[in-house]
Amino acid sequence: MLIAEVTGTVVATRKHESLTGSKLLLIRPLQGNRQGQTLVAVDAVGAGRGELVLVATGSAARLGLGVPQAPVDLTIVGIIDQVEGDIKGLPR
Repeated sequence: MLIAEVTGTVVATRKHESLTGSKLLLIRPLQGNRQGQTLVAVDAVGAGRGELVLVATGSAARLGLGVPQAPVDLTIVGIIDQVEGDIKGLPR
């Protein structure tokens, strides 16, 4: 699971049928080996630009979306309200 910031949206006029109705967002992981990269994630919780989010990766991303056969590697499964403690890379 990653902690990331939502940085924008992706508009796709055509996408896999299992993603119909799903919102695609640009995210920037704030820690881990993908830190600083721009990635695309499916939004399962209604996140918006500038919010900190929890992102499920790999096969857990499909489960978080609720569509086990979806071609998804990253799904936003939570919006972070507060972080207690010091996590490298997170804004204070």
